[in-house]
Amino acid sequence: MAEAFSVNTLLSSREMTLRDVVCRGTCRHRSAEECVSTTHLVFPYRGTYVRHVGQDNAVADANQLMLFNHGEGYRISHPISGGDASLSLALEAGLLQELVPKRYLRPGGDPGFRVQRLRIDPRAQALVSLLRHGLTRSIAEPLQAETLVLTLVRRALGERTSRPPGSTYGRRRLVDRAKLTLCANPARRWKLAEIAAEVGVSPVYLTQSFQQVEGLPLYRYQLRCRLARALDLLHEYDDLSALALDLGFSTHRHFTAAFRQLYGRTPAQLQRALRPR
Repeated sequence: MAEAFSVNTLLSSREMTLRDVVCRGTCRHRSAEECVSTTHLVFPYRGTYVRHVGQDNAVADANQLMLFNHGEGYRISHPISGGDASLSLALEAGLLQELVPKRYLRPGGDPGFRVQRLRIDPRAQALVSLLRHGLTRSIAEPLQAETLVLTLVRRALGERTSRPPGSTYGRRRLVDRAKLTLCANPARRWKLAEIAAEVGVSPVYLTQSFQQVEGLPLYRYQLRCRLARALDLLHEYDDLSALALDLGFSTHRHFTAAFRQLYGRTPAQLQRALRPR
């Protein structure tokens, strides 16, 4: 039987350790309780899972940074098949305290986060992709990689580039159900009424709740999930038109325009940057 996890260390120094963690997602329901020995910043780049901390649940996808505190118990479930993959970053405690804004830290000597997730912006997603591909293919030098890691952390935790979930607990749970619906079939061209029916509310209530919790419209959230999937798959496709269609875009032109608007480069430009020189 294949292992449930594979872990590949991409970068290791006294200040930081970056690992590529791939989970097969065999545990559909809640796992046994786990905890980490060091606080981690976890950047999902493929798939979806739910992290349960006490009564608080959070959907992990490529739009989120998941925050795992030292010694804090949690459980994981995979309501959507296919498993997941993430970059997991552990920083030296002093460096973590220097980088993390005080509003996100719990009081006390051992650094830990007040929340278990933050929404990151598209440029942070692009940095995750550049780091992973650069280190996996031995393109990035250690100094370059460490600098990119620090840039990623500052971007992911920045006041203007990160966002904790807002609104009430009930609305956050509703929005999480909507996100799971989208992630179960990301290439589908959903209609608003279809998603609202899946989660059992009116379209108006769903759009209002999603905007309050995530700070952007539902359709843009889905677009970011699709384009984050493109970041993951770019190196596997020679035909970018085929990639566009597989991700649910109507044309290659539409895909390219959306990708460039979000990441500042076309898919072809980023694809060339990810190739070994």
